[in-house]
Amino acid sequence: MVEIKTDTSVDAMREAGRVVARALTAVREKAAVGVTLRELDEVARGVLREAGATSPFLHYHPNWAPIPFPAVICASVNDAIVHGIPTDYRLRDGDLVSIDCGAKLNGWVGDSAVSFTVGRAREQDTHLIATARAALEAGMAAAVVGNRIGDIAHAVGTVCRSAGYGIPDGFAGHGVGRTMHEGPDVPNEGRPGRGMKLRHGMVLAIEPMLIAGGGDEYRHAADGWTLATTDGSRAAHVEHTVAVTNGGPRVLTML
Repeated sequence: MVEIKTDTSVDAMREAGRVVARALTAVREKAAVGVTLRELDEVARGVLREAGATSPFLHYHPNWAPIPFPAVICASVNDAIVHGIPTDYRLRDGDLVSIDCGAKLNGWVGDSAVSFTVGRAREQDTHLIATARAALEAGMAAAVVGNRIGDIAHAVGTVCRSAGYGIPDGFAGHGVGRTMHEGPDVPNEGRPGRGMKLRHGMVLAIEPMLIAGGGDEYRHAADGWTLATTDGSRAAHVEHTVAVTNGGPRVLTML
């Protein structure tokens, strides 16, 4: 089911999105060589707590996961694509880090992700992250009234594939609202002009996931949550929650 939000509801989601943006900014500022992923999670917890928000990630338990998710951020490093559990791993010079975070405020959810490097960046990682951001921008630009889900998917996928990167099979963006995952699915690759027509009041999480090695395969790590590349190549993940409006796309998860 796809819920069409009122303008008032979208405004409320914008407030939740601001909390997510503040959390991601704080986490990125904290990230440095020697800092643990668990410490980054504590930073995000503090931002949510101060805002009076809760985490839609904490204790989330889909049927494929062995345990409920134990943190408020996903922290995926190097060959981890998404869903990394924050541990006592200490960040190292040159690590590529993807942080996904959500917040629920006054009954509404915001969801966003960023990728960045710690210390001295490798040129390949800089290009991978820049391409992920370009794919996100292309997808958001296609989130206009009258377009279709396939137009977003095609925009994202074209940027990723043109750069030679892989897209993990079966993982996609999604609707957002009172819960973190709502309809419709928003694939990262597809055919233009296909799928559900976009209407004013639809709110979507658009989230490109790129695999540097060019393949689309992934594996589940031993923790049962983390998705990692099968070839050991690095990955990037970026995301914004976006409202489709008559005035154009409205990004809800920016400062």
